[in-house]
Amino acid sequence: MLVRSDRQYAFDVDRDAFWSAIESTDAYRRWWPWLRQLDARGLVAGDTWTCVVQPPLPYALRFTVTIDEVVPGVRAVATIAGEIEGDAWLEVTDRAACDGRPGGCDVRLVSSLTPASGVLRTIAAVARPVAQFGHDWVLDVGMRQFRRHALD
Repeated sequence: MLVRSDRQYAFDVDRDAFWSAIESTDAYRRWWPWLRQLDARGLVAGDTWTCVVQPPLPYALRFTVTIDEVVPGVRAVATIAGEIEGDAWLEVTDRAACDGRPGGCDVRLVSSLTPASGVLRTIAAVARPVAQFGHDWVLDVGMRQFRRHALD
């Protein structure tokens, strides 16, 4: 079972301010209490992060995120391995000021993940909506928490 997402989020800060915040991997656990473990040097190509995520479900996910490509202020591409496997990318684009509203940036986050552990494959096969809910919850709540803690 594949869990896909293609999310777009609008931020009222410019691309450089967003990128400066997202590079602060040392602050991730403070912003995201459901991120139970993160071992990362930074948002740099070649780094591999070790993660444990606890969505509001009765299981925690253990996985690594290998940062494959980083174009600062523009995009990051990663490969995920462990109890979930797949790939993800984040892209940041400028948004022009319009009708008196300030510009800002749009952030697109795309991922394609599949459960790799037997337990998660079983859960996903039996309760696909639960797996999708957990994934979507982490993304959407994560972006709201990021906006509140990193950009305010």
